[in-house]
Amino acid sequence: MSAHRRALPRLALAAAALASLATAARADTLVLVQGYLGSAGSWRASGIVPLLHARGWTDAGHLVLAPDGRVLEPSPAPNARDRLYTLDLPTEAPIPVQAAWLSHQLQHVAARHPGEKIAVAAHSAGGVVARFAAVVDQRTKIDTLVTIASPHLGTAAAEVGSAIGNSPLSWIAPFFGANTINRSQVLYRDLWRERPDTLLGWLNRQPHPSLRYVAVMRSNDPRGPLAGDNVVAGWSQDMNAVPALVGRAERIVSPGDHGLKTSDGVLIADVLAAGR
Repeated sequence: MSAHRRALPRLALAAAALASLATAARADTLVLVQGYLGSAGSWRASGIVPLLHARGWTDAGHLVLAPDGRVLEPSPAPNARDRLYTLDLPTEAPIPVQAAWLSHQLQHVAARHPGEKIAVAAHSAGGVVARFAAVVDQRTKIDTLVTIASPHLGTAAAEVGSAIGNSPLSWIAPFFGANTINRSQVLYRDLWRERPDTLLGWLNRQPHPSLRYVAVMRSNDPRGPLAGDNVVAGWSQDMNAVPALVGRAERIVSPGDHGLKTSDGVLIADVLAAGR
């Protein structure tokens, strides 16, 4: 056999190895963050995860934070071009507490998939949690943040929750299965409509990292997107209304109520595909 023919298998192997490295380098990771009283199951039960599967996102499983701070992960990590994770958050906890949990898990994901882009899609209050994490903890690296119906400038619904918690109704709420009202009092305060003495009033004026911001605005009102949905006004869902992000966020109007819906899977996939 000639030297030329003997070299062909080695060249083929080298080409395959380079192709494999190129594929790995192009891989992206998506982390799905639930909103208030939501769960990781919200993304699957709504049909969003199956639609993402159809668009090429492999389900890498669910991340759980153990009491000792370790991230318990599914194993092994799928060797796929694009993958997605869900995770656990204490959704009744204050925004900074949830953000600390999220930061820890995102740092774990980044270490597990070094050099890959990380996108976060977050629903409702989860969008504020993710933005807080990116602003406060520089170790949290996000390339794209997609928020869906998030109260970036606060919501009157949180103020109503605070009012109930500070009224005689708080005493009887547990008898009607509404214990969450009492457990969520600090969170509600974090989500009050912004003013100088609120968490959002502070957060919205902090320097924000350079990343891609996409605000999905729910609207169930024919008057237009600024009417918003049954929980958050449209102007509050628009990240361009955040003083630190004026002109930096993309805005997408999505008809419907506040909750997650199946078509969000296609929307998220399209947003991420457009960013490549």
